[in-house]
Amino acid sequence: MANSGGGDQKSDQAVKEKSEHQRQAEPGEPVCAVCGRYGEYICDATDDDVCSLECKAVIVARSNPAPPPTHDTSKPKTKVVVPTEFLRDECVVVTDQGNKLPEWMPDESIARLSQKQVDALLQGIEVSVKGDDIPRPILQFSDCNFLPKLQENLEAAGYDTPTPVQMQAIPAALRGRDVLVSAETGSGKTGSFLLPIIMRCSLVRIHGLSERDRPLAMVLAPTRELCAQVEEQAKVLASGLPFKTALVVGGDAMPQQLHRIKQGVELIIGTPGRLIDLLSKHDCLNLQDVCVLALDEVDCMLESGFRDQVLQIVQALSTPQILMYSATIPPSIERFSSSLLKNPLLVSVGTPSQPNRAVQQTVLWIESKKKKKKLFEILKSRVHYRPPVVVFVSSRVGSDLLAEAIRSVTGIKAMSLHGEKSMKDRREAMTSFLTGEIPVIVATGVLGRGLDLLRVTQVIVFDFPSSIQEYIHMIGRASRLGNPGSAMVFVDNESKALFKELVTLLRTSGTVIPHELLNSPYLHSTYALAYNKKKRRRKQNLDIDSD
Repeated sequence: MANSGGGDQKSDQAVKEKSEHQRQAEPGEPVCAVCGRYGEYICDATDDDVCSLECKAVIVARSNPAPPPTHDTSKPKTKVVVPTEFLRDECVVVTDQGNKLPEWMPDESIARLSQKQVDALLQGIEVSVKGDDIPRPILQFSDCNFLPKLQENLEAAGYDTPTPVQMQAIPAALRGRDVLVSAETGSGKTGSFLLPIIMRCSLVRIHGLSERDRPLAMVLAPTRELCAQVEEQAKVLASGLPFKTALVVGGDAMPQQLHRIKQGVELIIGTPGRLIDLLSKHDCLNLQDVCVLALDEVDCMLESGFRDQVLQIVQALSTPQILMYSATIPPSIERFSSSLLKNPLLVSVGTPSQPNRAVQQTVLWIESKKKKKKLFEILKSRVHYRPPVVVFVSSRVGSDLLAEAIRSVTGIKAMSLHGEKSMKDRREAMTSFLTGEIPVIVATGVLGRGLDLLRVTQVIVFDFPSSIQEYIHMIGRASRLGNPGSAMVFVDNESKALFKELVTLLRTSGTVIPHELLNSPYLHSTYALAYNKKKRRRKQNLDIDSD
């Protein structure tokens, strides 16, 4: 094995034998593809970062994917540049020997369904689809005709049956269609874009249809944590396939990220800002073969000011298939998507822009000065405290102070998580929380978007967010795949501009509304309009002053 830092060759006798003998990776250092420790070496058989001989053996053992049975892979293939429309509708990729990859086709069992059966199925799983030439939904993952190794990984990872969003979005993506998907948080959206990406990229590599140093797909997400989670899930699903990933986020060393990409990866996962930074400083990156671009939590990216950066990345690619996903699709996102997507399918699961119905909302009218006391009462209660718990606050300083207050007053271990913390601290906090070492985490909106908090069943919204869409995302963290969860929400007059939308939302979900909220004068539309007009005027004055 070679040293992954690019140093001299080392014999197998010189490297560490057990993963337990290896230290934890520091920020910016390569990470072992098996155990996550310091990836000090590069496996000479697979080119993966590994920490020891033990992990090398694991990588080598699972690195021999079976070729697709329907194609003759014994014939030599000439490497060609894969077209950007690879495997899209009415498209085949042909090598100069005449070998080709046909358009993806589902299992024959799907074709046997009548249109009446399809309509009844979609109605039963609350899936609405708009667009031309709508692909039929799958009933099980075997209907997708995935590569044998990918199907095996699905089963090993516990993917028993597809969720409603996966039933419709996966076949659409495999057909090469652009999609705009709206589905509840925790509904399986990540798998619905990763599986088609892994399938397509693996086929390209198996058939030698692209240069090894050119990435084939990209995923953009608004936060570092969400990007890391997407990469982790991709590695699980693609284990043993010719499929490698590169994580491109702030907080990690850019040279190491660039080195990883140049070694050869199929998928780049990153935040828009860091990707633009990387592309602007290193024009040697060749994105010519990128044929799929997935935008996760796209509404959050646009609300966070990433619109221009997303457009820059799209313009740097050559007509890729675009997959757009979010739990909420406000009108602004529909307008944005119409400028990017070609003949798209609009897939909506459940009621658009509505809270996850598996989450029971409890709304409490609490004045600002009494919020801490009420929070401490909840955390001390045997009835209301259901760890692990995420407490959402509005500011980074507030996150730190509240976590310290929880530790001091209640004796409960709590940590803060926000954007100003180093990537190392954020990873440690998430690891401690997800393993149960820390039962309470106090976070800003960084945890409100897309993160798969598997063990969380309770969310406390301490500071009400600035938009209803953000509120929907926050309380959605309390449920995954329809499992029951609870959200306790503190409300006072500081959120008066959102009272009308909030009350409408709560009535729709059948949530008990505090009488203080129902009787508030700010609930009347004229008050909300006056408040918003005053807020806009104040912002304009601030903009003038700043100029």
